[in-house]
Parts: sequence; C-alpha cells; structure tokens
Amino acid sequence: MGSWQRFMLFGGVSFRGSGGTCAPFRASRVSRVFRRQLSGAESETLKQRRTQIMSRGLPKQKPIEGVKQVIVVASGKGGVGKSTTAVNLALALAANDSSKAIGLLDVDVYGPSIPKMMNLKGNPELSQSNLMRPLLNYGIACMSMGFLVEETAPVVWRGLMVMSAIEKLLRQAISQMKWELWQVDWGQLDYLVVDMPPGTGDVQLSVSQNTPISGAVIVSTPQDIALMDAHKGAEMFRKLHVPVLGLVQNMSVFQCPKCKHETHIFGADGTRRLAQTLDLDVLGDIPLHLKIREASDKGQPIVFSQPGSDEAKAYLRIAAEVVKRLPPPLE
Repeated sequence: MGSWQRFMLFGGVSFRGSGGTCAPFRASRVSRVFRRQLSGAESETLKQRRTQIMSRGLPKQKPIEGVKQVIVVASGKGGVGKSTTAVNLALALAANDSSKAIGLLDVDVYGPSIPKMMNLKGNPELSQSNLMRPLLNYGIACMSMGFLVEETAPVVWRGLMVMSAIEKLLRQAISQMKWELWQVDWGQLDYLVVDMPPGTGDVQLSVSQNTPISGAVIVSTPQDIALMDAHKGAEMFRKLHVPVLGLVQNMSVFQCPKCKHETHIFGADGTRRLAQTLDLDVLGDIPLHLKIREASDKGQPIVFSQPGSDEAKAYLRIAAEVVKRLPPPLE
C-alpha cells in the first residue's frame, strides 16, 4: 500500500518503523507524497474526473437562431470606451464587407448606452410569433434594455432577473417563462457584436456558458489600473474556453488640436505589454480624440459619420483583424 493510500485510510496517520509508532502527516509532506505518487496515468485520470465534476450543472450551450458568429466586446473596468468600440466595430464589420448582416446587442442591463450611440428610440415591434424585432439604424440590427425602459429609469433588479433578461435578449426560441415577450427575432446575421458590461460577474458567465462565442475582444486604456482588470477579463474568458481574439488599446494618445503635440495621458503602450504577457495580439490603437466623443454623443458613430477620418480607419483595421482571427462560422 502506498503512503498516500495509508494517509487516506488511516485519517492522516503515517506508520513508521517496526515498533508501530505513529506520527501525523504534515501538509507539506502530504503534498510531496501526492506529487511523487501520482504518475502520468493516475494524474490524467484525476484531471478527467475533475473536469467531469466541474462540468456538472453547467448549462448546455445553445446557438442563437440565425446567428453565425458571436463576438463579445468586454473590459475589466468601466469607462475605458468599450461601448464606443463595440458600436464602431459593428459598423466597421459592415463597412468592410457590405454582404454581411450585422447585429449589435447591449447586455449592460444597468447602464445601456447603445440606444444613444446608435440614435435609436422607441419600443421594438413584435412579430406574429410574439418575438421582438431589433431596431435598425445605419444598417445594424440593435437590441438593448434601453429600448424597454424609460431613459432615466433605473433598473433595480437582482441577479436572477438580470440573467433571465439576458437569456431572452439573446435568443429567438419561444419559452414558457413569464417574460416570453422579451424573446428576440434576430433574423439571419453573419456577426452579432455583444457589448458586455464591465467586470467578470454573472452576465459574463451567463453569456459565455449559454452561448457559443466565436471570440472575445478585450478593450483597455494603457493605464495600469485598467490593465489589471483587463488581465482578469482575458483570463476569465480563457477559463470559460472562449477564444480571446486580441486587445484594443483605447485612448492611447492625445494630440493637441493646435500644436499637434502628443501626450500619453494614460501611459504609453501598457496594453501592448499586457498583450505580450498574455501571448495575444493588439488589434489596434484608438486615440483619445474629440471627434470620437462628439460623434458618439450625437448618435452618429465616427465610422458612419466620418468614414475617411484616421479614427474611423483605425476601427476598420481592427474589424479586419477580428475577422482574420475568427474560427469558421456555424452552419
């Protein structure tokens, strides 16, 4: 009988010498014994068993009806320009290939910003099957909690209610649940861009565990505080087996409109250093520019309103890099 088996059978007591005296195993000794005794075959068996146990109770992933590929845009911290990136990424995907149908989903239940950025108001119409039809602008099909509540009304919900709402915003299939009118008819989409809320909480887990995601784009400023959370966000997606397509370095540099002097307000190339640490690519740099902010506030995203600007071209390049890294679409 091996040492670790004796430990398991006799409650942490190791028998030593011919006299039968006993002494308790120390934790460090137990660890060394485990590492020594668990050979390749045993270790692999335990890994498989652990995976089976961890997978119990997790929801099965269900594709969204009519949607070929889902791209999530996420960040660890709020205020880094994630929603602006998601909106312009969706528009850039359409601009780069006019044959593609693009959708944009805002799952930030507590602070939806897509309605304002996409200049959309009103309630979604219902199909004959009582499914909500996304609102359309600039050729992009959009859905957001902001279409379902008053602009200034707070959403005071607990986690389970939020998860139920997210599930219904994602899917087309009719359920028997109370909120069945929240189901969405996405039609046929090549890409659905999902604007995630900041952090690594319930919403991120719900979307990642319930829906096959083609890839995640992590947005961060070069600031150390933002990069710490971006690192956590990237690792979360990896643990959930979601491919991380790369990082976007947002607000990378500010150029004075008068003297053209460049200032790295949030630091220089911090996102690039993080990308090297994570063995990922930087998909592109977006400057801190007045044009981008003004265009977003007016509901005329810069990729649509100023397609020839350097800022819009930066988003177009990012969209092209995203498409290069996507796996083959679901058929």
